[in-house]
Amino acid sequence: MLIVPVKEGENIERALKKFKKKFDRTGVIKELRSRQQFTKPSVVRRQQKLKAIYANQMRQEME
Repeated sequence: MLIVPVKEGENIERALKKFKKKFDRTGVIKELRSRQQFTKPSVVRRQQKLKAIYANQMRQEME
């Protein structure tokens, strides 16, 4: 359960923004979407490897 402390006189929009940020950091939505369908471990590893290669290439281009 997420708890967002709201100070007296604090704007409700600011409290909502804090809640949304905290909720995004927990990764609940990402986990739910990933559980909707099964992906084989080999496919997951291949995707991670491709993502790492892409990120490495981008870092090298920046230098």
